Amino acid sequence: MQLFDVYPLYDIAPVRGEGCYVFEENGQKYLDLYGGHAVISIGHSHPEYVRAITNQVQKLGFYSNSIKNPLQVELAEKLEQVSGVKDYSLFLCNSGAEANENALKVASFKTGRSKIIYFENAFHGRTSGVVAVTDNESIKAAFNKDHQVVKLPFGDIEALEAELSKNDAAAVIYEVIQGVGGLDEASAEFYQKSATLCKRAGTLLIADEVQSGYGRTGDFFAFQKYGIRPDIISMAKGMGNGFPIGGILIDHKIEAKFGMLGTTFGGNHLACAAGIAVLNTIEKENLAENARELFEYVKQKAGDIPLIKKIKGRGLMIGLEFDFEITPLRKELLFEHKVFTGASSNKQLLRILPPLNIKKEHFDMFFGALKIALDNSK
Repeated sequence: MQLFDVYPLYDIAPVRGEGCYVFEENGQKYLDLYGGHAVISIGHSHPEYVRAITNQVQKLGFYSNSIKNPLQVELAEKLEQVSGVKDYSLFLCNSGAEANENALKVASFKTGRSKIIYFENAFHGRTSGVVAVTDNESIKAAFNKDHQVVKLPFGDIEALEAELSKNDAAAVIYEVIQGVGGLDEASAEFYQKSATLCKRAGTLLIADEVQSGYGRTGDFFAFQKYGIRPDIISMAKGMGNGFPIGGILIDHKIEAKFGMLGTTFGGNHLACAAGIAVLNTIEKENLAENARELFEYVKQKAGDIPLIKKIKGRGLMIGLEFDFEITPLRKELLFEHKVFTGASSNKQLLRILPPLNIKKEHFDMFFGALKIALDNSK
C-alpha cells in the first residue's frame, strides 16, 4: 500500500531527538530551529516528559470521556496557574484545527449566528469550518465554500467596525501573530478596539493561540501583551511537545450543555500526562522568560547581517525577512549546514520556531551557518 502523497518530502528521516537536535539512523545530527511547526516546546525527549508518558502508559493509556479523568482536572488547574488566565473552562481535543473548529461551533451556539469574520493571510486549519476562514483558496474544496464568512484586511479596525455594525457575526477570529501568514502582528489599538467592538455587537472574540501560545512569544499567550480578554482561546501545537493534544478555553459566561461538544480521543490519559509535563517544565525552567531573553539576543545577532531587512515576531516565534525568496537559502541551511528552518506564505521570510529551551550557543551556530550560506549565494 502506498501513502496518499500530499506532502513534498525532504530525503531526511530522523529517528531520534534530544533537546534541540534530531538524528538520522546513520547518526547525522541536525539543529532543529523549527520544532515541527512550533510543536516541540520543551525539547525532544525531555526527561520529565518521557517519564510522565512512560509512567502513565504503564497504568492506563486511554478510556473514553464517559468516565471521570482526574488528569483532565489536574491539567486544567495547572494551565490556569501557569498561564495566569482565570475564569475559563477547558475543553480538550486533539489538534489545532479541531480546537478552532470547536471554537467556531461554541460561538455559533452562544450567539445563534453563523457568520464568521476572519483576516487576510490567516491560517486556522484544514477541517471544514476553519479552512473556510483560512486565506488559502488552494486548500478549499467545494464542500468548504458554503460557510458564511467575511475576510477583512488584517489590522484594519475601520473595516472591522463596519462589518460588526451589522450585528450578525457569531465570531471574529484572529491569530495575534500570524504563523503561516508570515508573522505579521497588528497594532495594540486594533486588538484592544476589536475586543470592545465585539462586545458591543454581541460577537464572540476568538484568539487563535495554536502556534503563538504556551510561552512561545515570551508571554504565555500572545494576546496577554495587549490586556484583552478573548471569549475563547484555542491552543494546540506546543501543548503536548509532540503528543497530539489541543483545546479551547471558554469564558465562564458561556454555559456548557451536554452533547454540545464531544471527542473520542481528546483529553485522554496519555495526552493529559504529556500536557501536565509540558506545563511543569515551562514553569520550572522559566521557558517563557528564556524566549523573551533570546529574542533580544537574536535581534542583536541579526543586526550584524545587512541582508536581513526586518525581524518579525516576538520571543521564539521569529521571522527573518530578506529581499529575495528564501527557498534556496533554506535548502542550503538544511543540506549543507544541517539546520532545520521554516517558510511561510511570505516567500521572503525565514521562520524560526525552535524548542523553548534553546540556548544562545545554538543561535551562534545558526547565525554562523547563515552568514556562510548568504555569502555563497552572492
